[in-house]
Amino acid sequence: MLTRAWTRRGWLACLLWPLSLLFGFVALLRRSLYRLGVKQAIRVAAPVVVVGNIFVGGTGKTPLAIWLVDALRQAGYTPGVISRGYGSAQAEARPVTAESRAQDVGDEPLLIAERAGCPVMVGRGRVAAAQALLAAHPEVDVIVSDDGLQHYALARDVEIVLSDARGNGNGWLLPAGPLREPVSRRRDFTVCNVGSGDTVVPAGAFAMRLAADRVELLQDRSCTQPLASLSAANGIAAVAGIGNPERFFATLAQAGLNFEALALPDHYDFAHNPFAGLPAAVILITEKDAVKCRAIEAIKNDPRIWVVPVTARIDGALAEQIVEKLRERPTA
Repeated sequence: MLTRAWTRRGWLACLLWPLSLLFGFVALLRRSLYRLGVKQAIRVAAPVVVVGNIFVGGTGKTPLAIWLVDALRQAGYTPGVISRGYGSAQAEARPVTAESRAQDVGDEPLLIAERAGCPVMVGRGRVAAAQALLAAHPEVDVIVSDDGLQHYALARDVEIVLSDARGNGNGWLLPAGPLREPVSRRRDFTVCNVGSGDTVVPAGAFAMRLAADRVELLQDRSCTQPLASLSAANGIAAVAGIGNPERFFATLAQAGLNFEALALPDHYDFAHNPFAGLPAAVILITEKDAVKCRAIEAIKNDPRIWVVPVTARIDGALAEQIVEKLRERPTA
């Protein structure tokens, strides 16, 4: 109900609007304390690029972070990633390894480490995570912060604000609207995740399109087939436990697939097997869900489950401008 209210300025949003003024005041106070130097932002030994959003929920930060790591690597940098590690009960900084579990480090960091092939450190404190990353990997010369836009304690050199086709909702702050910060918030770059569609991108923003061209068997990820080969198939179910599952479903529909959609809560832990009772011959899931499903015996051996990898495609000019800003950073 609240999510629907955030799409327009209806009676519920108006009722909550006074609370959004209080939320906005607190957010402004926090930013001002850092801007005026009352609270000190810590600068670490490598430049920091923050990928975040002001819209609550998933906007596609993980594919953007993976794209950014690859773009920085192609520019000659050795990038590393820090992340919150959503869902973990542990607060201290810790590395993401091949043996890490999603409940210990979070599903998104696991996916980034796997896809980007770079060092990843998670922790509730972004400064501590960045310092631990550099201590463990002194070769890292640029840090990508997956989320963390509102964690002002970590000084940053580049801020990228990511939005999607939902735009800014009704334009109001929480709880009357979906925004953590005002639309006018400063940033260096704006990226709009338009999925695989033709959504109009706001002036000055870079378009990000998520391309999906194949599916991989969860049992054996080396077993693949073209996504388009499923366009004539019947009995397909699409299951997604991500922030905006409709975007995943839209990608499949764009590929010409007919399916039954099942949306799960974001960061769903699969403790209850949602596939067991599905009368489907083929089940399609996201990569983010796959990093958790592959650790559950009853799920990982289900031969019906296929993973749909997505790759972000963004104008190369964004990477060039980010690198240019990084090279302007003082060396001392």
